[in-house]
Amino acid sequence: MNLNYTPTKGWLLLLLAIFTLQATAQPSTSKTTPDLSKLDAYYQKALKDWDVPGMAIAIVKDDSVIFAKGYGVRDLKAGGQVDASTVFGIASNSKAYTAAALGILVDEGKISWNDPVTRYLPYLQLYNPYVTQSLNIKDLLSHRAGYKTFSGDLLWYNTTYSRREILERVRHLEPAYGFRDGYGYSNLMFIAAGEVIEAVTGQTWEAFIKERFFTPLGMSRSYTSVNELKGKQNIASPHGFDEKHKPYPTTFTAWDNWNPAAGIFTSVNQQAQWMRLQLNRGTYKGQQIFSENASRTMWTAHNALPVSKQTETNVPSTHFSAAGLGWMMNDYEGRKVLAHGGGHEGMNSRTVLVPEENLGIVILTNSMSSIMSPLANYTLDQFLGVQNGRDWSQFTLDNMAKARKAQEEAADKKPKDKPRKSKPTMDLEAYAGTYNSPLYGDATITVQNKQLVLQLAPAPALGGKLSHWQHDIFDLEWKNNFALLTPTRVRFIVGPDGTIAEMRLDANNPDFHFDELKFRKK
Repeated sequence: MNLNYTPTKGWLLLLLAIFTLQATAQPSTSKTTPDLSKLDAYYQKALKDWDVPGMAIAIVKDDSVIFAKGYGVRDLKAGGQVDASTVFGIASNSKAYTAAALGILVDEGKISWNDPVTRYLPYLQLYNPYVTQSLNIKDLLSHRAGYKTFSGDLLWYNTTYSRREILERVRHLEPAYGFRDGYGYSNLMFIAAGEVIEAVTGQTWEAFIKERFFTPLGMSRSYTSVNELKGKQNIASPHGFDEKHKPYPTTFTAWDNWNPAAGIFTSVNQQAQWMRLQLNRGTYKGQQIFSENASRTMWTAHNALPVSKQTETNVPSTHFSAAGLGWMMNDYEGRKVLAHGGGHEGMNSRTVLVPEENLGIVILTNSMSSIMSPLANYTLDQFLGVQNGRDWSQFTLDNMAKARKAQEEAADKKPKDKPRKSKPTMDLEAYAGTYNSPLYGDATITVQNKQLVLQLAPAPALGGKLSHWQHDIFDLEWKNNFALLTPTRVRFIVGPDGTIAEMRLDANNPDFHFDELKFRKK
């Protein structure tokens, strides 16, 4: 029951609110064998209540897959029934594979958890020399390098940058807290972890994952790239949300440069084999894949997170929360719980392990909703025999509705953002040119048919037309309707000489920090 937010991508942020709106008495527990038909009916109802196109769920108990089933459709337009072999993107659930891959290299004596990363990636520089030289393998995997959550993610999103090119730009990222003195969820550090694997073994991250995990676990329909899905059968399609918060089918984008952080595609049937390996401390059907010592290291709390007052009130049995290596962890009803979420553009998922109960739960969806967390919570309650526990699905829906209503009421009270009747302060040609961000690279502004057009050079798919809002600020109409993009404005800054000197992209985007892109005109 990991009730603390594990960032995957920002569309899960609203889930934080639901645990602050209603307190509950601590439930009691008793060991029980849950009624799987009751769980099945609960999942079917939740699918409709949440308006989720499709999902699949598997449960592992005592080294056996006791439940595996699909619900709904693979694609709202094309249809296709989801089953337990339907392939979904598991996104950041991939991080545990990357951590375990490094655990294998530790077992083989090829690296140490405390090795400095620059021993293998000498080109990697962070925000100061001390941190650069001190950063070790465990730091990469426990979100304690000093960056804010999702910092630098625009470097991989739809860009043509290689993993090395991404990491060579990390030196321009600014820290949000002291080294090893806080928590900031970092996809970039897991990209670095993947590059360490290649530097040590000579194999790509993809080849290593397939050889060391997919093959021995029989995961023959698991993949490490969107490009590998072409021509394959029984693949779920991603779905975004429209302006009415209704799901609509979208398409995958091949973001191979982020694969060590979030690149795996698999089914609940096959992810169940991964959970068996994890729960058996690195052994699968008698074959040791990684050692028990590696398992214990990955499941150790390496970066403590605060337990909020709201969590103490809502879930009194939770006393700690922390990041392990590729896993998040906390306690619930006297048990240690390992969990991680995954958020692809159009797919959300969750994996939960309770080692003391030999229990694993995986939920994969083709939706950007947060259905997987309450379903995992409810399932765990049934296996722990929680008496008078919550209906987690309805509880979450009710409180999300309250949170949205509060947001709407606050928005209604806020003065409307009415643009003044103004024109650009300069001719359009004055804004045109090439702008450079040391972190990101170039962006161009051109005049086409009497309208400004933005193009981000590293990301051919990102750009669009600019419509004047007021003064030197323009609304950006993204040319591609990607589910992770939000309303964005382009703001030009006048320099001391009266000409345009800088450009900023202003977006209230929970997934990407556009404010990190400080463009100066060349």
